[in-house]
Amino acid sequence: MKLRKDFLYIGDGSDNTVKTFDAETGRFLGSFVASDCNCLIGPRGMIFDHRGNLLVTNQNVLQPQNGDVLKFNGQTGAFLGELVRSADPNSPFAPRGIVLSKHNVLFVADVGDVDVKGEVRMYNGTTGTFIGNLDHSGFSPFLPRGLVFGPDGLLYVSAVDFLDGKKGWVLRFDTKTNKLLDVFISNDDIKHLHRPEGLVLGPDGNLYVTSFRKDVNDTDKILVVNRHTRKLLDKIDLYTVGQPRAFAQALLFGPDGKLFVPITGPSPLPGEPLGPDIGSVRRYNVHHHHKKFDEFV
Repeated sequence: MKLRKDFLYIGDGSDNTVKTFDAETGRFLGSFVASDCNCLIGPRGMIFDHRGNLLVTNQNVLQPQNGDVLKFNGQTGAFLGELVRSADPNSPFAPRGIVLSKHNVLFVADVGDVDVKGEVRMYNGTTGTFIGNLDHSGFSPFLPRGLVFGPDGLLYVSAVDFLDGKKGWVLRFDTKTNKLLDVFISNDDIKHLHRPEGLVLGPDGNLYVTSFRKDVNDTDKILVVNRHTRKLLDKIDLYTVGQPRAFAQALLFGPDGKLFVPITGPSPLPGEPLGPDIGSVRRYNVHHHHKKFDEFV
């Protein structure tokens, strides 16, 4: 999901497109990248580069090759090829989040899997040339999902443990040295932090991060964390226990300081209904800890 000027861009894994919506009204404006492109197979993170092109991490789901980073014309959506080739020995196995520094370094979160080591990989934002991996020495397992730069210039990275779904971390990296600075928050500090993914810094300076439920007696939610004290300020439950499940993997702030949250969800377990909100985008008014939302898309 990406906002640019007055447009909201959303990667749709169901038909492998990038859809565009009016960022004020939610009106559907068409597929910016259409399915007949035959290039997207599992779109994940999106960002516009310094030349105005759209970059999309593409997982190549169920394909024999690694993931890649694809480039599209920022005005027309025309496919411009692979910025990071899946055939490159340093291509990401399973790319998720993506950010671009002001120095044109492209950071890609490669979550890996049970048998493949996770990394945050760095590439030249123009040529796609591999630069190296962030140094996460001393922290394992490292399975990164989401990325965002903070106002302190540090790179915030959400990470999970495939073998323990109750765990979760947000780490901070110094991109001047490309080394791990510290563990910003963890499930040891904030008990609700499970398998975090999307994260964004709000207009209030706080960190907003998605969190998945611990079990059927819990809820999927968004946590609001004070960036200075690292304490939990608030949480936004996406439903109540007993209601159909809905979770969020990404989030960002848009016009009027409102929080845009695309609602996805799992294939339901036996006896578990499919949530009616799946496929929608909610728009939350988070001012003064309000939790009201409208169904934007």
